[in-house]
Amino acid sequence: MRVLVLGGYGLIGLAVSKLLLEQGKQVTGLARSAKTGRKFLPEASWISEDISKLTKPEDWSEILKNIDAVVNAAGILQNGLNDNVAATQRDSIMALIKACDQNGVEQFIQISAPGATSAAQTLFYKTKGEADEALKKSRLKWTILRPGLVISPNAYGGTSLLRMLAAFPLIQPLVMPKALIQTVSVHDVAYAVSAALGKDSLAGQDFDLVEENAKTLTDLILSIRSWLGFSKPLFIVPLPKWVGGVVSKIADFAGWLGWRSSLRSTSLKVLTQNVTGDPAPWKYETGHVPQGLKRTLQGLPSTAQERLYARMKLLFPLLLFIMSAFWLTSGLIGIFQHDKAVKVLEGALPETAAITSVWLGSVIDIGIGLLVLFRPLTRLISLFSVLVAAGYLAASAALTPHLWANPLGPMVKVFPAIALALVIASLAEER
Repeated sequence: MRVLVLGGYGLIGLAVSKLLLEQGKQVTGLARSAKTGRKFLPEASWISEDISKLTKPEDWSEILKNIDAVVNAAGILQNGLNDNVAATQRDSIMALIKACDQNGVEQFIQISAPGATSAAQTLFYKTKGEADEALKKSRLKWTILRPGLVISPNAYGGTSLLRMLAAFPLIQPLVMPKALIQTVSVHDVAYAVSAALGKDSLAGQDFDLVEENAKTLTDLILSIRSWLGFSKPLFIVPLPKWVGGVVSKIADFAGWLGWRSSLRSTSLKVLTQNVTGDPAPWKYETGHVPQGLKRTLQGLPSTAQERLYARMKLLFPLLLFIMSAFWLTSGLIGIFQHDKAVKVLEGALPETAAITSVWLGSVIDIGIGLLVLFRPLTRLISLFSVLVAAGYLAASAALTPHLWANPLGPMVKVFPAIALALVIASLAEER
């Protein structure tokens, strides 16, 4: 069987692709970067496409050649830089459904979400629901799977957020601590996709994929803390909902800079409705019940690298803010204290060159401070800032060596800034 997996190296798509390959199926992954896909899963074939641009049936015709079944594991939480929820989750999938019918692709597995309907209040649920309904009206052999909160060895999305929250030292702050959540292992989701592809009896059905018992957000985070090996918090701090609202608005803004944070307002709205489903229909049809959170965590590695990731994920926004503030402040000081900055270079450079150097340095510093916040450029700008800082050190050694003996050590303090930039460049890789 030749299977096209949308979102092939995403949290769910990668697990699905690996399992299908192990079972001897031919897998073609469709994602934004075929290069990234080949890095994660070289055994699969890869197609580079932005799904949100494939909104007409004819856009899919070439992609669907020699394909027997489609698995849609693509999804976007919220609109942001280069992210269009409606186009990705509804328009393109509706076009794909029609294209499958026109090109002889009979089977379609849709990864949706519990509670996704065309009447939903969040754009994420609404567009998923509209695609689900279009699929149900089609002539394809379809199965809709609705995973709860997916727990995976790969830290991304909600799984990454849980680890980050669990890394708070001493205390455990939580918004909506009583929200109910049912989890599911990513391996159970992959199994369900494989079962749906292999059993005609599952066609034309809609299933929730969730563990049997719901847990509160508090219990979930405490379980993650215990699994990671962190000590129990001294006390839990229930935060008012407005605090979550403020954080989500900041995360929403960050989304337009390219940061796909799970703290955005859609996540908050989803929590208010709980993340729950009914596992009974899936159990009745397959005899299989998705394993509970305890078993899921027992099957995942918990080593120093998981704890390090959780801590660094928690610290990363602070590190990025400090780096941005450092360079912005440096540039603004050069502008507002321009004359004093020029005097530092007296005797080392002609007056015109000194003035030009101060203005150019200030503009570069401000540019670094602003552009490092822009997600697609964070890594590049961080590395660029290391070169700029090294250039400043070299220029100072040649032109103003007396600054190295200054009691306040202004030049020595550049080295921690270089180290900070290297750390951010290392942590900025998204997948």
